[in-house]
Amino acid sequence: MTSEKLLISVVGPTAIGKTSLAIKLANYFDTEIISADSRQFFKEMSIGTAAPTQEELSQAKHHFIHHKSISDHYNVGAFEKDAIETLNTLFKTKSTVIMVGGSGLYVDAVTKGLDDFPEVDSEIRKNLNLQLSNEGLETLQLKLKTLDPKSYDKIAISNPQRVIRALEICIGTGKPYSSFLQKKKNKRNFKTITIGITADRDIIYDRINRRVDIMMSSGLLDEVKQLETKKDLNSLNTVGYKELFKYLEGEWTLEFAVSEIKKNSRRFAKRQLTWFKRQQETIWIAHNEPFENCISKLKPFL
Repeated sequence: MTSEKLLISVVGPTAIGKTSLAIKLANYFDTEIISADSRQFFKEMSIGTAAPTQEELSQAKHHFIHHKSISDHYNVGAFEKDAIETLNTLFKTKSTVIMVGGSGLYVDAVTKGLDDFPEVDSEIRKNLNLQLSNEGLETLQLKLKTLDPKSYDKIAISNPQRVIRALEICIGTGKPYSSFLQKKKNKRNFKTITIGITADRDIIYDRINRRVDIMMSSGLLDEVKQLETKKDLNSLNTVGYKELFKYLEGEWTLEFAVSEIKKNSRRFAKRQLTWFKRQQETIWIAHNEPFENCISKLKPFL
């Protein structure tokens, strides 16, 4: 396989229009799409994850959409392995493949490779999850701040999975989680060009608010009701689902739950932009920029 093989990675905050651009690029380059959206892997979660519609799926072949069940154990390491295998297969007949997704860690796993962490005792994670249930996230955040202030400042501290992952490495190895980052990773046998879609904050927030309203009118509440018995699964601890579980439990009104979905989605978008803007080589385009402009900006790098 030669270095001429190209992966075009489309990134950006939620509701910005990544799927639409990815489909246009796939058609332009006569190729297929790999999804790097960790919430769209699960077949039971369609409306709340804004997964591509049947019409969109028919316009370009997608991989890693609804290929897992919420009860399956599937993590970023497994995705990296599966995605690289799929890319190797696609690159036998395609010179270019499109990847799209807002899950920064999953995007980086494909484009850069994962950091190499040692195996640690699985009991540590069980105990941390128990502590999360009994004492809440703040206790774990403070523990991480003590054990590894660098990671505390760097990772998505409001994401319990990220906090627990960092803590289990700290506890299991006796070394800071941050000390295992940025070591030499696997080289990729393809070139990556990243296109980031952005807009003014007010526009992003308005698009998010409107998307949540559309989700609700499309039956998100019914989708969540069908999953209520499995609400403790890690895959369902995500924006759009956890808030409506609170409503179904009688803790919140429906109006308040919807407002929380919008607020948490806006916070998520802010974290996404922070993550993606760390990569200086990204070609940024406006959300409403004509497709021809996107191709023009790509051409010098092709």
